[in-house]
Amino acid sequence: MSYVASIHIYPVKSLGGIAVSQATILASGALEGDRTFAICDAAGEFINAKRNSGINFLRFSFDIKKRIAGLKIKDTEQEIFFHIDRERPEIEYWLSSYFGFPVKLIENLLTGFPENTAAPGPSIIGTQTIAEAASWFPRVCVNEMRHRLRANIEIGDVPGFWEDRLFPEADKFVRLKIGTIIFEAINPRGPCLLSTQNSAAKKAYPNFKNALIAKHKEIRPDLVKQGGLNHFSRLIVNTRVSPQATGKIVRIGDEVQIVSVTKTLFNTIPD
Repeated sequence: MSYVASIHIYPVKSLGGIAVSQATILASGALEGDRTFAICDAAGEFINAKRNSGINFLRFSFDIKKRIAGLKIKDTEQEIFFHIDRERPEIEYWLSSYFGFPVKLIENLLTGFPENTAAPGPSIIGTQTIAEAASWFPRVCVNEMRHRLRANIEIGDVPGFWEDRLFPEADKFVRLKIGTIIFEAINPRGPCLLSTQNSAAKKAYPNFKNALIAKHKEIRPDLVKQGGLNHFSRLIVNTRVSPQATGKIVRIGDEVQIVSVTKTLFNTIPD
C-alpha cells in the first residue's frame, strides 16, 4: 500500500525544510507554513539557486511553536537565531551582509510563494526516487538530495521514478487521493537544484544532468520515444487542490491511491 512516508514544509522559499507529522491545507491549496517567506532583492526578485548560488550554502532551521529561525553558513559552526516576526530587520541585515547586497524577507500567509503558481498545492515525490538519485553521487547523501529537491510530500512503498509512471503519456493528468483529500497531479517538474546557470551546482554535481537522462532512458524508453523527456529531470509532481479541501489535514501514514487519469485539467475537483 502506498502511503505518506514523510512531510516537509519549507518556511522560507529556497531554504531548508523541517519535517512535520501533519500539515493543514490552505485555501490556495498550499500547505500551511510552506514557502510563507521569501528573500528578495531591491527589485523584488526572489533570491534562489538559479539567480544566486550563495543560497545553496545557507542552512536554515525553524522552531514552529517559538517562531525562532536559525541561520548559518554550510560547514561552519556558528548559528545565529532570530525571532522571525519580532526580529525581521535583524534577519534582513544578516542576510544582506551574507549576500553582499540589500535584501528583504517578505511574507504571504494566504498563499505563500509557490514554485508553480498554476499548481500551488504540495509537491510530491517518492522516497525511493530521492534515494536512487542520491546513490549516483558518492558525496551526496539522501538528506542532502532531499534538501536540494525540496518536495513537500514523500510517498513510501512505490518504486524509484514512480512519478514518471503516474503519467502514461506526456499530456495526461492524474487525480490522487491522499487520506481524504483529492489532489490533481500535473506532470513532474525538474528540481531547482541543478540549473545549468548555477556554477556551484555544476561543480558539486558535474554529471547530474547526464546521469538523470541516462536513468530515464533505462527505465522509461517509452517516454523517450514519445518525446516526453523534454527536461533533464522529471522528478517532482506538482498538484492542485480543491477549495473544498481547505482546513483538511494530510498526515504521515495516509494511504495514497490513484483515482483517475484524464487528458484535461478539471475545472473543479470534487471533495
